[in-house]
Amino acid sequence: MVVRVSTVAFEGIEAKPVDVQVQIASGNVVFTLVGLADKAVAESRERVRAALVASGLALPAKRITVNLAPADMPKEGSHYDLPIALGVMAAIGAIPSDALDGFTVLGELGLDGAIAPVAGVLPAAVAANMRGQGLICPRQCGPEAAWASSEMEVIAPRSLIQLVNHLKGTQVLSRPAPAVRAIAAGLPDFADIKGQESAKRALEIAAAGGHNLLMNGPPGAGKSMLAARLPSILPPLSPRELLEVSMIHSVAGEIAGGELTDRRPFRAPHHSASMAALAGGGSHARPGEISLAHNGVLFLDELPEFQAQALDSLRQPLETGEILVSRANHRAVYPARFQLVAAMNPCRCGHALDPGFACRRQPNERCVAQYQARLSGPLIDRFDLRIEVPAVSAADLVLPPPAEGSAEVAARVAAARDRQRRRYEKLGLPGDATNASAPASAIEKIAALDASGTALIRDAAERLALSARGFHRALKLARTIADLDGSEAVTRRHLAEALAYRGGSARARAAA
Repeated sequence: MVVRVSTVAFEGIEAKPVDVQVQIASGNVVFTLVGLADKAVAESRERVRAALVASGLALPAKRITVNLAPADMPKEGSHYDLPIALGVMAAIGAIPSDALDGFTVLGELGLDGAIAPVAGVLPAAVAANMRGQGLICPRQCGPEAAWASSEMEVIAPRSLIQLVNHLKGTQVLSRPAPAVRAIAAGLPDFADIKGQESAKRALEIAAAGGHNLLMNGPPGAGKSMLAARLPSILPPLSPRELLEVSMIHSVAGEIAGGELTDRRPFRAPHHSASMAALAGGGSHARPGEISLAHNGVLFLDELPEFQAQALDSLRQPLETGEILVSRANHRAVYPARFQLVAAMNPCRCGHALDPGFACRRQPNERCVAQYQARLSGPLIDRFDLRIEVPAVSAADLVLPPPAEGSAEVAARVAAARDRQRRRYEKLGLPGDATNASAPASAIEKIAALDASGTALIRDAAERLALSARGFHRALKLARTIADLDGSEAVTRRHLAEALAYRGGSARARAAA
């Protein structure tokens, strides 16, 4: 007789069904596992054997064959331990053979029979619910699985013995409740920033429309401080966005205690990060920082210090909103619709723009040009706002904190986002679309210019050598500024401010 237990394999954030087939027959005493399993899955034999012994059971002195079907799909991860163990137990009669019907099972076993948390429980729960099945998962992952559906049966035991007692009816496990991560107190606030009014204005525009932002300024000017306060003015995730973000973080194993949050991701990798760390990949095509920043912010401090190849890998996801990671045995598509915020110094020492400063190695202009030449033109062209962040003077630092904090700015950003949501819903676009993500055809309709505005952008396109992408991004930026003003029309004033941000400095254009 063959016992079957349902589990899943992950391709990107999609959970594909896998059938764990267990057969115990006469023959040589051997435990064979087949089905294109990786090292972690192959080692499950010893974990299963030890967990069963710790639970008071012993493997029979027979030939045990475990097949993971479909056999041509790569299987990786430790979540196959529990379905394999339950299949063996059903085959030897330790649990009823029909007890696992209608359930998807995943979990890692300890040598003492404890069930350890695993990655990917939320996508597995969503997939099981779509197939009309329940879910058996580790106790720590139960609150995460409970988000899939309030009507779905979720069993979340701490140990193999506890699960067996539940299946036999001698112990009843309560359904876990969805958990929400508590918001930490004392988050960075706009009220902490003294001075830098123009930079705060640019940050507000970037948040309102989801635009990419590049800040250029000397060390200590507050660029990182500004970026760290961007999440405090962004609107919370919508239910659809929350599900997408949580599924990515679940596959990456970054949901602690099964607690979800509606705060937008803020990822700030070190400049030593490789291309695989940013874009995703590795031997098992894992999601990278750009996917973990989906529907949130990716902050790259010291931008020119990143590897050029790693930075250029961001160009395609910035346009398409997703990234395809291909390996010899893996092919995964991860969502990657993120807001890129970057900070950089004008040169290696950072003081080339200071009054009276003279570089000892070469003229200041050449020093600046060589440092900023590390950034490719196509990458620079994808920044909607490029601003100079000057050093803060002592006169600003001795002033009392500003009266306006993140709450007031967040209210204006939320109102602008709400205008965008209603506008794009009427056009048949996703409700969570922003001006930055709107297609060119839509932005030409909703940012229609009058005669003076058309003349201004025509002249600016020639003087600033705007590409077709740059032309449409300037329109998107002007549309966002108009939304912040509560204006249905994009006026010449809105366009002029957008072009001032879009044009950037002469040094940025030289680097491009």
